[in-house]
Amino acid sequence: MKLGITGQTGSGRTTVFEALTRNISDRGHKGENRIGTIQVPDSRVNVLSEMYKPKKTIYTQVEYFLPAAQDKDKKDRNPWTAIRDCDALIHVVRNFGGYGLEPPAPYKNFFELDQELVLADLVVVEKRLERLEMDKKRGRAFDPEDFSLLTQCLKNLEKEIPLRKFPDLASAPILRGYAFVSGKPVLALFNNEDDNEELPDAGGTSFEENSMVIRAKLEQELAQMSAEEAYDFLSEFHITASATDRVIKQSYNLMGLISFFTVGEDEVRAWTIKKGTAALDAAEVIHSDIKKGFIRAEVLSYNDLMDAGSYSEAKKRGIVRLEGKTYEVRDGDILNFRFNV
Repeated sequence: MKLGITGQTGSGRTTVFEALTRNISDRGHKGENRIGTIQVPDSRVNVLSEMYKPKKTIYTQVEYFLPAAQDKDKKDRNPWTAIRDCDALIHVVRNFGGYGLEPPAPYKNFFELDQELVLADLVVVEKRLERLEMDKKRGRAFDPEDFSLLTQCLKNLEKEIPLRKFPDLASAPILRGYAFVSGKPVLALFNNEDDNEELPDAGGTSFEENSMVIRAKLEQELAQMSAEEAYDFLSEFHITASATDRVIKQSYNLMGLISFFTVGEDEVRAWTIKKGTAALDAAEVIHSDIKKGFIRAEVLSYNDLMDAGSYSEAKKRGIVRLEGKTYEVRDGDILNFRFNV
């Protein structure tokens, strides 16, 4: 999972990136993209690793991408190109004051940023439709479905509505190559003062986006502390979970992601898939050969394993079951794929 961190100048997006990734740097990074990869914390993996004592324990990972600040002199450059391959976006929105700063206007700033995404996609759609129209007039190969879906996109974008509001349209396979930025799931991350734990007052504004608060400067300092040093700090500022844990959890919910596990003496590993994924497609996440030769999936839920105490006891109880290709994998399933290639 790759999450792009965006935000207006002065929103604190660099501070957020460093708080989430613990990738703290004193040197300037102007003009440079930054990437931080971290393990997704999951206590279930810890427990399974303790139970099986494997040679390797592998957690799923999330990648945070901070695109370089744009050079204002390069007006012809699309500032959103760098994030088109991200799975979702985190909009960092300033909700703190300071010397020389205008009073925060978080919801106004969020919508301004959102409209930049809409405009970027509108430019892409208009150019593509012009090209298709020309191909049609010249008698070249023409895909009517592509044209129809892009026309739907155009109508919504012209109304300044981001494409994520139309998930079926945004995720249409034929449009996948366009990687529309306004079609990506968005988490609004309100960057608050150190002593402010609350979401900003919307003041009657209709705001239906996924959102949460971060006190980025505080969390950045916390990321540089040892566990012992952080203990009193956490209590003083009522922090019960790190920003990394909270943002990852919210991101998983935002994107409809779940985890399943494979276990054994060699390896205990967590895998990330979309909620609703069939066993056959989950098998492909591990290896295409497993999907090709799929026979059955041996399934045991994590909670049932904990109740039984061991895999062998779970089998005795008859709670380990065999499922076919269409079985919908659930969060916490422990899977052992039977296949023959």
